[in-house]
Amino acid sequence: MNLNKIPPQIKVFGDTSFRGDCPKETPEQISFLCLLKAEFPDLAKIAVHIRNEGKRTKRQGAQQKLEGMNTGASDIIIPCVPPMLIELKRRDHTKSSSSEKQLKYLIDSEKQGAFACYALGAVGAIEAVREWHSITNQK
Repeated sequence: MNLNKIPPQIKVFGDTSFRGDCPKETPEQISFLCLLKAEFPDLAKIAVHIRNEGKRTKRQGAQQKLEGMNTGASDIIIPCVPPMLIELKRRDHTKSSSSEKQLKYLIDSEKQGAFACYALGAVGAIEAVREWHSITNQK
């Protein structure tokens, strides 16, 4: 993933200098939700993972778009005030990729008032939630 393509208003949480073995995104997602449940149980109750990944036929894709699937939607959405959107990547960001649609979704969400960010691993994601919490002073 090229961090240079991320505009300054979209913050990246986690250690951008980390390189090496690290879990894939799914185990990081699970780890993040465990951390969220432990530290912010009320947010964990409403956090959702958007399942946009995976292969589908053109017909399935067209049907899912009609049903509201939004290509590029962030991995984690917490519908609070302001809403929080996290695009979760592997801890070693060089082992992840990011699409233009994912970046555009974050930018468009941020313009609408959301707290939108990239997170490198579960630790980066929980750092993002902590910052959101300190800014909004909510629990």
